[in-house]
Amino acid sequence: MVDCRRYLIIIPARAGSQRLPEKNMRQLGDKPLLGHSIAYAQDNGFSNVIVTSNDARVLEYAKEVGVEAIKRPDALAGNEEPVVTALQHAVNQLQKKYDAVILLQPTNPLRPGGLLKEAMADFEREDCDSLMTVSRNEHKLGTISNNQFIPYNYEMGQRSQDLEPLFYENGLLYIFKTELLKQGKLLGAKNYPLIVDHPFAEIDIDTEADFIKAELYLKYFK
Repeated sequence: MVDCRRYLIIIPARAGSQRLPEKNMRQLGDKPLLGHSIAYAQDNGFSNVIVTSNDARVLEYAKEVGVEAIKRPDALAGNEEPVVTALQHAVNQLQKKYDAVILLQPTNPLRPGGLLKEAMADFEREDCDSLMTVSRNEHKLGTISNNQFIPYNYEMGQRSQDLEPLFYENGLLYIFKTELLKQGKLLGAKNYPLIVDHPFAEIDIDTEADFIKAELYLKYFK
């Protein structure tokens, strides 16, 4: 059985979303967007969960629901700032050391119930540096050049079910060794792709339309 105590869950939730202002605290179902990732961690038996943010409302909410809140410097919360620096800052504030970090992004609020335990088991079984969740792409993709559409992953007339299997990074969760994070990396040379075939993999909230879709999926899918 996987020992949850060796893992640290970090949920980064900075202020200043441009396309959907204050989205982390916007209500989705019975809790704020941020609350779904926190509840997911807690429902999976984790007590070692931290939220890092430069948003006072986010930090206060995290404390209210029983997780540690770490104030992120504004210098590490800009639009162009990579998430890895926020994670490094959070880990450096802690006294306890962990073997690996699990990243749950609040913009991916809906996850299959058993996914986290499955991912941790795969991470240990494969003895990898990192793990990321991916999903199958079912679209016929192409480029446009000189007003002409040029197929990329198929030939004109080819059936969708005959497409070469391609996958996209869905963002549901990431696991990586703490040593890798110290190097400024989230994905290592031995990076395991965990395939997720579930409608929740389609939800990544950046716009109003994404939020409406999440509300529908929360209602109709489990």
